[in-house]
Amino acid sequence: MSRIIYGVSGEGSGHSSRAREMVRHLQERGHEVKIVSYDRGYRNLAADFDCLQVEGLRIISRNNRVSVLGTIWNNLRRGRRAWQRLRELRALFGSFRPDCVITDFEPSTAWLARMHKLPLISLDNQHRMRYMKFDVPGWLRFEQWQTRTIIRLMIPNPDVALAITFFRGEITNDRTFLFAPILRREVCSLQTSSGNFHLVYMTGRFDSLVATLKQFPSHRFVVYGYNDRGSSDQGDDANLEYREFSTDGFLQDLAACQSVIATAGFTLISEAMHLQKPYLAFPMHGQFEQKLNALCLERLGVGMAANTADSETLAEFFLRIPVLAAKLREQQSTSQEVSQKTPQKDCCNHEIKAKLDELTDGNLSMLKRLQR
Repeated sequence: MSRIIYGVSGEGSGHSSRAREMVRHLQERGHEVKIVSYDRGYRNLAADFDCLQVEGLRIISRNNRVSVLGTIWNNLRRGRRAWQRLRELRALFGSFRPDCVITDFEPSTAWLARMHKLPLISLDNQHRMRYMKFDVPGWLRFEQWQTRTIIRLMIPNPDVALAITFFRGEITNDRTFLFAPILRREVCSLQTSSGNFHLVYMTGRFDSLVATLKQFPSHRFVVYGYNDRGSSDQGDDANLEYREFSTDGFLQDLAACQSVIATAGFTLISEAMHLQKPYLAFPMHGQFEQKLNALCLERLGVGMAANTADSETLAEFFLRIPVLAAKLREQQSTSQEVSQKTPQKDCCNHEIKAKLDELTDGNLSMLKRLQR
């Protein structure tokens, strides 16, 4: 079996969620896996896997907008610690002697794979933007080019790209393979229902949205991620229930909610679609991928994209929920229609696991042929 270094981006929770599923599978196949991650990814994985902590790019946002200066300063001030942890990672490459590297948009492992002439597999949702064609509006094309350039700078050309997507497009090379989003087994085991509340999820403070939610007292909102406030807030927040994040609690609320109101993160959209939850997406300003996710969500007819968290937007979404829910049920039941627009559902992730086995079993002969 193979020795594998698996780099995992620590920005958000989606990367570590799917890495958990893939690493479990690789270990069950007998492979020895060392995970390399940072920030939330490291915190989510370190208790259950053999992990090395590194420093990675962290994005700072305020009111659902990327703070350029805040992001630059946050990353620059960690320079000395980043250098020390890079030395530790280089030592790991020397002592562990991996047969290949898998990266979920973690750049240090990817570039060290190239330096050591090791086979490199990318497994993420970012490479659909690099190697899959999207028809985007003209006003987004410059951001699309910028994003592709950033991905190229972050991750050198992988030998094979396993790209996950909930919206299919034409691929641009023969080393890219598209798969349905990777679903956690905890999500697959959920029993869905339609409750009397909307699930709200934020990755940082989003004050304008919270203020707007208070204008709809007849609707109940369960809020995660808003500055970790407790659930005892009363008064003006009577229709908002703030909850501290916990994986089990969040997933139970996701399965039971009427709809999801959140930023346009790939993993949450994928899980909401699987559980047939209409989605109001507020893409983070300054993040092309979130704008693309929201655009694809609208094109599928199962959600709504919004730029401004005002009362008109929320009112329109609430009126559209029955139509969006009907479209989700239609896509769930009509496999032929789904296959034309999105990858088939693969709740056990069989297809991507089979491809990963093909690449990592047999002494990596396929990857070594591709490198020639």
